[in-house]
Amino acid sequence: MPEVRVEEELIVHAENRVGLVAEVGRVLSERGISILAINAEVEGAGAAVHLITDAQSYARDALRKAAFEVSLREVVVLTLPNHPGYLSKVTEALARKEIDIEELYATVPGESTKGVVVFTCSNNGKAALMFKER
Repeated sequence: MPEVRVEEELIVHAENRVGLVAEVGRVLSERGISILAINAEVEGAGAAVHLITDAQSYARDALRKAAFEVSLREVVVLTLPNHPGYLSKVTEALARKEIDIEELYATVPGESTKGVVVFTCSNNGKAALMFKER
């Protein structure tokens, strides 16, 4: 059964440049903040780095202090068993409830038995409740 929570994802907005993700990582690392999930996107001359950390408020403040523009967005965070087909079951369940996934990224550390899926959708609250009731 997945573990689910709704939380705020950090989004770092910056000019696209070589080393941007390294800079973000360094700021967090120097403060002892671990990145649990990350997604980086380039749109034209700009970039967006989406983050879930083990200390979101502290990470937000540290990044802003380092002169990064940071916004927040509500996302659903699922911790799922790491085995073939589980993500498919989750996304199929969302589709059956007519919940549209707007963005999704995931990570599974090495040989871990669990992975983390971060997504935003047409109704985050309904999606989270759906997985809590399972």
